[in-house]
Amino acid sequence: MPNRLAHETSPYLLQHADNPVDWWPWSAEAFEEARRANKPVLLSVGYASCHWCHVMAHESFEDQATADYLNEHFVSVKVDREERPDVDAVYMEAVQAATGQGGWPMTVFLTADAEPFYFGTYFPPTPRQGMPSFRQVLEGVRAAWADRRDEVGEVARKIVRDLAGREISYGDSKAPGEEQLAAALLGLTREYDAQRGGFGGAPKFPPSMVVEFLLRHHARTGAEGALQMAQDTCERMARGGIHDQLGGGFARYSVDRDWVVPHFEKMLYDNALLCRVYAHLWRATGSELARRVALDTADFMVRELRTAEGGFASALDADSDDGSGKHVEGAYYVWTPEQLREVLGEEDAELAAQYFGVTEEGTFEHGQSVLQLPQQDTVFDAEKVESIRRRLLDARAQRPAPGRDDKVVAAWNGLAVAALAETGAYFDRPDLIDAALGAADLLVRVHLDEHARLSRTSKDGQVGANAGVLEDYADVAEGFLALASVTGEGVWLDFAGFLLDHVLSRFTGEDGALFDTASDAERLIRRPQDPTDNAVPSGWTAAAGALLSYAAQTGAEPHRAAAEKALGVVKALGPRVPRFIGWGLAVAEAFLDGPREVAVVGPALTDDATRALHRTALLGTAPGAVVAVGTPDSGELPLLADRILVEGAATAYVCRHFTCDAPTTDAEALRVALGG
Repeated sequence: MPNRLAHETSPYLLQHADNPVDWWPWSAEAFEEARRANKPVLLSVGYASCHWCHVMAHESFEDQATADYLNEHFVSVKVDREERPDVDAVYMEAVQAATGQGGWPMTVFLTADAEPFYFGTYFPPTPRQGMPSFRQVLEGVRAAWADRRDEVGEVARKIVRDLAGREISYGDSKAPGEEQLAAALLGLTREYDAQRGGFGGAPKFPPSMVVEFLLRHHARTGAEGALQMAQDTCERMARGGIHDQLGGGFARYSVDRDWVVPHFEKMLYDNALLCRVYAHLWRATGSELARRVALDTADFMVRELRTAEGGFASALDADSDDGSGKHVEGAYYVWTPEQLREVLGEEDAELAAQYFGVTEEGTFEHGQSVLQLPQQDTVFDAEKVESIRRRLLDARAQRPAPGRDDKVVAAWNGLAVAALAETGAYFDRPDLIDAALGAADLLVRVHLDEHARLSRTSKDGQVGANAGVLEDYADVAEGFLALASVTGEGVWLDFAGFLLDHVLSRFTGEDGALFDTASDAERLIRRPQDPTDNAVPSGWTAAAGALLSYAAQTGAEPHRAAAEKALGVVKALGPRVPRFIGWGLAVAEAFLDGPREVAVVGPALTDDATRALHRTALLGTAPGAVVAVGTPDSGELPLLADRILVEGAATAYVCRHFTCDAPTTDAEALRVALGG
């Protein structure tokens, strides 16, 4: 019989709706039940495409004996970290402080006041490699609850006090200058893997936000080392197994330093960020590889993640049926030489194995290989390779596909809107701009209420119950601002302004610091606040970027001042931990450059000269430059006010803080002015 999770919309929670565990969703009622029954709370946090979440579910939560024990002695609460990033952040901070590490599934034991007292991540069904079994953990927690309640309560209160005492260094409410950005670049150089690209060791995550900083730093300063790190990292990722060589897009991370074997789940946010950064790399260098990867990543998102309602699903699972009914990580993506021969025949299979690095011993498990591009493309016949790629992709499509998390997350859709809008504009792909517009329309229709407050998620066109957090407001505003620049439609600037007004009024503290949750959000044991960039830009740095761009488009001084205050934390953290504040550093580059404001006015948007100037403006590499396009009398975009045509021809104005250089009608002159 289904449990309470059967009434939820989260795909992750629905995965557990038929567990014998008597799950509760996160709710006041769950903690009231814990208080009434005098039981501790088991909080289990994960997400739909999480491999080890699936493993623990199969081993423990689907096991009747384990479920019986949980149901008798605990109130069990299941949380989708993607729906409730605030809950996840608060308790992950506690887990990391207590254990020195974190991850999912996250397993935390709480009092009825939601105060944590024991922590962990994945627990196996039997003791393994120094880890206790899940049953041993449950029995130990139950014994402590029954026999040492006062001690448990004091531990919980101490943890809450310790968390409350943690403070972030905000800097001095001033944006970083040349000195701090140079120090950040030096720090990245020290951590750079010159042999393999990327930063640090295994596991290796795609450093999309750091690459964006490197591209902007090069554009502003001409630093060749910054561009080289960006280029080499992007090429190594594009040629590695982390990049899907058949269907496009990227897996979450590489388990090795060489980008060969990925953790196969594919996340919307990774692909949105990487699509945009490869498009920006092409803009800066003209790299054919960057162009191809930007487009195949955009096409992957539209083909495999777009929902019927026009939004984008959150993720594809790492696991899929290997053909025997058993779910195995990577089964959809890996190949053996024999499988190549079955699809391609002997001669083409030999070529495919050479081209994609498929070996008899395999690069993954059980003689299977992850497809890579170990050699330069120029040694192969392009037409033959493309034929092989299409045939393998068609054959792969017959395999059981990984599951899809159809939840639409506002923030990640905002990132996708920005990426698709820009990629479509750069490469003359109006279908990609249409896809961006479709997702933006869904965000307005479904996620935005009459007071311009955002809901975090939706599914099947039905809005979820959870309020948007700072990253939702900031990333959706970022997407709308990109659409305004690409389409010239002022409505997207208006919507961005509505969202950023909430950032100023509900997410900003008295000292200009930003919080991840609104001032009127549900109260947790701590109001989460984290400026560091992780898998996605933090809400803090994303808000700084959107506020800065909006101010450049409108001249709104309060938004610019708020962006500068927010960048104070980047001034403090950038030189120390540049890998973990990459988007903040990229925003700081834009702030230091202006950012430049480009107004393009023409007799009509369809006029060839207007289109040429608009495209040139979009392709300019000046860090964080904003673009407005329209007719002189359109009145939709503030940056266009009082801009006139020069001798009746389409004209571009390049400005900083609404003070402009001499206008030009020449696209080449505009390109030079913007570093294109």
